[in-house]
Amino acid sequence: MARKTKRMKLHLSEEQRAQLKELSNSRKAPLREVQRAKILLLYSDDRTIREIKKQTGISRPTIYKCIDKALGAGADAGLKDYFHRPFDPLITESAKAWVINLACTKPKDHGLASELWTFSELAKFTRKHAPNEGYECLARAAKATIWRILDANSIRPHKLKYYLERRDPEFEEKMQEILMVYEEVNLQNDQLAGIDSQPSIITVSVDEKPGVQAIKTVAPDLPPKPDKHSSWGRDYEYKRLGTVSLLGALDLHSGKIIAQVHDRHRSIEFISLLKELDQYYPSESTIRVILDNHSTHISKETMKYLASRPGRFVYVHTPKHGSWLNLIESAFSKMARTFLRHIRVDSKEELKERILRGIKEFNEAPVVYRWKKFDLGIL
Repeated sequence: MARKTKRMKLHLSEEQRAQLKELSNSRKAPLREVQRAKILLLYSDDRTIREIKKQTGISRPTIYKCIDKALGAGADAGLKDYFHRPFDPLITESAKAWVINLACTKPKDHGLASELWTFSELAKFTRKHAPNEGYECLARAAKATIWRILDANSIRPHKLKYYLERRDPEFEEKMQEILMVYEEVNLQNDQLAGIDSQPSIITVSVDEKPGVQAIKTVAPDLPPKPDKHSSWGRDYEYKRLGTVSLLGALDLHSGKIIAQVHDRHRSIEFISLLKELDQYYPSESTIRVILDNHSTHISKETMKYLASRPGRFVYVHTPKHGSWLNLIESAFSKMARTFLRHIRVDSKEELKERILRGIKEFNEAPVVYRWKKFDLGIL
């Protein structure tokens, strides 16, 4: 016969018992609290420690500790852990500050090859150099220790986040000029809605997408098979055939894309695109071109051609590092997510043909891109 414990009986009120029953059946509460609620309920029902252990699968020391806390400070105390620090922390605040300062530097600044720290390398460097800096408490610092110090200060030296520096001193002014053009285009489109006519000033967004790779597979793609292979299979090996450059002009009134694909990206190719625009639009219209400051856009050859067509083209330049203000970037993004995605070809000529075919499919159902968020700073 099991010996009965000499501990006092645990008396629970109806409210406490109801709360413990609800907690013992919970699927969202922490497991340790669910287990302790079951222990207290069984003990209050005069179950022996052996019976409690058998029903809960919890060790005797854990059961004793839970019961003793409940008898000493109440049922709520039996559910919680007592957090305490048995001794003062070994790592001083100045040592932590040294680690944080170290994490805010690059490994290459200390003669190492890496560009960014890993926690393992940072811990290794700390153990080696901290004692010489007067921080003996870091002589045995583990990776987890370094992580805790940095995590408490929201520092992640192994991560890299890109940003775009504003290098154009007239960025705000140029951005406002672009946005005012977009606002004017929106007004023109609203006024001409349902009318088959062109505005006197036609606005197109022009840019290049260079370096489109022509990649050839060296083994055939494997098609999906029901209940066997859910997706296409492709061999890892491939062959590079070169690159092409896509020059595009997006009509902001109709959504039509006028594009050319060339092997190279020079002034002669850009002038070819301007000539196509000149032939496409009515001769009495002014073509307002939104574009960046690429050398081919302002070269001697391009300026000579523009001078031969006085008043035909009007440039509106985006600021430096402000290509995201050019609406044709949205069309290029759509291409990258549709017909250029995972594309494989047998030649550069095939790549050119498929790019032009994809743009033709876009033009069969053109989308008029509109800039919707305006902050002109006028108000």
